[in-house]
Amino acid sequence: MKFKAPRGTNDILPPATLKWQYIEEKTHEVFSNYNYHEIRTPIFEYTELFQRGIGEVTDIVEKEMYTFEDKGGRSLTLRPEGTASVIRSFLENKIYGQAQPTKYYYIGPMFRYERPQSGRFRQFHQLGVEAIASNDPALDAEIISLGIRLLQKFGLNELELNLNSVGCQECRPDYVAKLKEYLTKNKEQLCDNCKSRIERSPLRVLDCKNKNCQSVINSAPKITENLCSSCDEHFKEVQSYLDILEIDYQINPLLVRGLDYYTNTAFEIKDNALGAQDTIFGGGRYNGLAEEIGNRDVPGIGFALGIERLLLSLEAKDIKLPVEAGVDLYITVIGAKAKRESFKLLDKLRSSGFKTEMDYLDRGVGSQMKSADRMNAEYTIIIGEDELNKNAATIRNMKSGTEKEIKLTNLLEEMKQLVAKEEN
Repeated sequence: MKFKAPRGTNDILPPATLKWQYIEEKTHEVFSNYNYHEIRTPIFEYTELFQRGIGEVTDIVEKEMYTFEDKGGRSLTLRPEGTASVIRSFLENKIYGQAQPTKYYYIGPMFRYERPQSGRFRQFHQLGVEAIASNDPALDAEIISLGIRLLQKFGLNELELNLNSVGCQECRPDYVAKLKEYLTKNKEQLCDNCKSRIERSPLRVLDCKNKNCQSVINSAPKITENLCSSCDEHFKEVQSYLDILEIDYQINPLLVRGLDYYTNTAFEIKDNALGAQDTIFGGGRYNGLAEEIGNRDVPGIGFALGIERLLLSLEAKDIKLPVEAGVDLYITVIGAKAKRESFKLLDKLRSSGFKTEMDYLDRGVGSQMKSADRMNAEYTIIIGEDELNKNAATIRNMKSGTEKEIKLTNLLEEMKQLVAKEEN
């Protein structure tokens, strides 16, 4: 029997993993500059957390969650997103008793049973941020700018920010009633999925990509024209802070996002180079989430960015991340005695910070040199009994082909000098 990775999952292999590591390193760096701190939550949670937090009539909860019973009969779910877990942790660990606001970020795998396609998998990876316990519109702008600044670090500058407000518990019910009335009048023009959502979750209809539905949706009542004074003021303030940061945006009153916990600000960052799946990251404010899952009124805002989508966007723009696979030195070995001495040298070089490799397959010199070439070795050196007896060998620059004779006892110092010259 031949085993394969489950559909919708991928092995991330070297040298591609170097790109992932670079993205993660830059994420740690940028988020730290904004005073966000990493949080690591469990891969699975009690199913009810996501049912209550995300919303029982969302596609994620209805169709996409990986849910199972453990041996104690408890229903558990592999996390389909990160925010509900972060808020659960905030409440459970009583972080609300500490200095506020709390600023977290996370990096890790999420799981949804979706139809695999470009940039969308059943196990996918997100990096995200959550700013908790403040309703300040400036924080909304900070969250948005944080995501944009991170993407700019990777060379993505042609981005489109879509912005909306989805109101609050005070003004949204009236808007939903108007929307429901409008959709009911035009029900026959909607797809079956949207028809079923009119009563259960009418806002989800605005997110439908069906062409027939789009013609109906475009003439639907706009939520931005039905905000209460508080929500309207908050939305204007968010825009004013984005203006201060000189971040361009366009108001998209049809933007509602796919989760029920959003309130007020909702946003998406798009890259048109990605085609149909053009959203790199999105998020918004979720002031009712903590109360829904923990009976505590704590506002919050955040976003999640798909790493697979980010890599696709970089590829589409032909942006090369500054990562290189290879080793500094490959030691080519001839004979058992030379192998023992080389093994000692290998350890010294590695301990001093040099990426070093040697042969472990007892191959001939030619095969070892080919292996060094495949590993993109910067330098190679051949060590045999003759070299040991003379305490000298020739080190070769694999790019230029230049060679230099060195004392084996000085190999460490020679490598330091060679690397220093390259850096200068």
